[in-house]
Amino acid sequence: MTVLSLHSYAAGRWVAPSGNVNRLMSAVTGEAIAEIGADALDFAMMADHARTIGGPALREMTFHQRAAMLKALAQYLNDRREPLYELSYETGATKADSMIDIDGGIGTMFVYASKGKRELPDDTIFIDGAREQLSRGGNFVGQHVATSLRGVAVHINAFNFPVWGMLEKLAPTLLAGVPAVVKPASATAWVAEAAFRMMIESGLLPDGAVQFIAGSSGNLLDILGSQDVVSFTGSAATAGMLRGKPNLIANSVRFIAEQDSLNASILGPDAAPGTPEFDIFIKEAHREMTAKAGQKCTAIRRIIAPDAHRQAVIEALSERLAKTLVGNPRSEATRMGALASLAQREDVREKAATIAREARLVFGDPDRIELADADAEKGAFIAPMLFACDDPDAVSDVHSVEAFGPVATVMGYRDIAHAATLANRGGGSLVASVFTHDPTIARRMVEASGAFHGRLYFADRDTGKEATGHGSPLPHMLHGGPGRAGGGEELGGIRGVMHYMQRTAIQASPALMTGITRTWVGGSETIEQPQHPFRMRFGELELGQTIWTMSRQVTLDDIEHFARFTGDTFYAHMDEEAAKANPFFPGRVAHGYLILSFAAGLFVDPAPGPVLANYGLDNLRFMKPVSPGDEITVRLTAKHKTRRNDDYGEVRWDVGVYNQDKEQVAAYDLLTMNAM
Repeated sequence: MTVLSLHSYAAGRWVAPSGNVNRLMSAVTGEAIAEIGADALDFAMMADHARTIGGPALREMTFHQRAAMLKALAQYLNDRREPLYELSYETGATKADSMIDIDGGIGTMFVYASKGKRELPDDTIFIDGAREQLSRGGNFVGQHVATSLRGVAVHINAFNFPVWGMLEKLAPTLLAGVPAVVKPASATAWVAEAAFRMMIESGLLPDGAVQFIAGSSGNLLDILGSQDVVSFTGSAATAGMLRGKPNLIANSVRFIAEQDSLNASILGPDAAPGTPEFDIFIKEAHREMTAKAGQKCTAIRRIIAPDAHRQAVIEALSERLAKTLVGNPRSEATRMGALASLAQREDVREKAATIAREARLVFGDPDRIELADADAEKGAFIAPMLFACDDPDAVSDVHSVEAFGPVATVMGYRDIAHAATLANRGGGSLVASVFTHDPTIARRMVEASGAFHGRLYFADRDTGKEATGHGSPLPHMLHGGPGRAGGGEELGGIRGVMHYMQRTAIQASPALMTGITRTWVGGSETIEQPQHPFRMRFGELELGQTIWTMSRQVTLDDIEHFARFTGDTFYAHMDEEAAKANPFFPGRVAHGYLILSFAAGLFVDPAPGPVLANYGLDNLRFMKPVSPGDEITVRLTAKHKTRRNDDYGEVRWDVGVYNQDKEQVAAYDLLTMNAM
């Protein structure tokens, strides 16, 4: 086997291993597979390159441009997965394991590309939340915004997911406009380096956007400043050591930690043997023990079942484990491969021995394993091990010691409150799952355990094959947890992007706020021209472009006709006496949707033109009733513009409907697609 030379990528050039070079071994054969070492790197230069070259280049791009970059990058990697699968086998991963890592990482990048396009503006400033009225007269307003940090993100990744761990951090970081330095775990770094090399070869990223450390990170954390971010995945012990560095504390460097945790899975009291929930539970527990040989930060470590069903769980799970073929991950028949290294195997054996002091081993043997097409001495193979704890209230190690491999402990509970207490004894986890078909039990678990877990996964017969599983963090949802899990959050859709941005409270006049946010704010200048704004193409339309319509009287005949035509004969529109008895109405009033229809009739320019489609309303409010005899007029103002492609863009219009006394009776945002 050719020994790979893992290169770092610093300041735009590849740097060969140097100094204290270490050999990395195949988890399957024990043969040398790569060399790694980063003694020649100048970390101060790397940080400076990121801040002065990569950062400005990314910040010049809008969120939509960065999203397009991510999409193209994800597609580039997606077309080149096979070489990554081949390298991944040597980490001990089966093809299914590698798909979790490689396909999962690429899929995460696709999701962030999509969310960046759909949920972020085509701008460099993110408007965070609703505008605040800070004065009675409306001349002083507030708005929270977020802008890109001016530093570098240092990503320290774990060995178990060399591709997913890298891409799930890079996607929100690059979307935020922040450059990154990636430091993979050495044990599986050859897969990460290959994926990173593909990203550089794609030519899709600006210079300085990403750099790579193949080896030790040296003094990098000691030279970070207040605009920098450290994002870490790994053990609680390592996280504690890193976050305690004096420089990080002194400069309040953001530190995001996703740590291993004692994740629990709870079989609901209604999920007796023979129910669909029991079968799903056993299948899921088995999958979480054996996928990636149990080397998942979200894997199930504690299996919590009703006392009456504990033995049935042990027997059913042991039966599935006994059928699990462990061996050469290249074989299609293999269902569980090796641990990442021989050192990892020794660590799992050591932790399993600690758990054995408080629980009985009911399946498996830490020192003996039957393998298919593999060498138990040369490869880092270990048998799945299932423990049973007879008195979970009286023990501590079962709730605090994690064997990071195919090891889990079954324990019983008396009632739901007891189950929640046991799950919470893990001291904070990334995920806990509950298998129940009873909504009342599900709610009680959220109330009792929500504060202790970053994610609660509920499964029953209805979730079926669409459910992604206990151990699968999704880019749309938060990944992280309190306490032992690190107290951090990753992913979570756009929430994950905000970790690399600074939220700032802006206070200003409406006109200044319009200029800052590129969103028209009520009270700022409007532009009134003879030409109807619907006759203007996307590029011609200015924010604040406004038309005031003619007025229209709303009659009782209008109200009754609308009621008959639509079938909406609610008493407030049809019964004068009943309407007057309602404290909100002076008598019979017009339908809210009649007001909207009349408003559209007043402001719409009917001839074909640049407006291609009206595709929705947002933030609709009816503020004052409209009575028969009232007259309404409409103000239509161009509020915000978002370019969608070369052919059309989205225009958001601020619509205000007023009565004859200039009182506003309705307000909403109208969305149209306009030709470029």
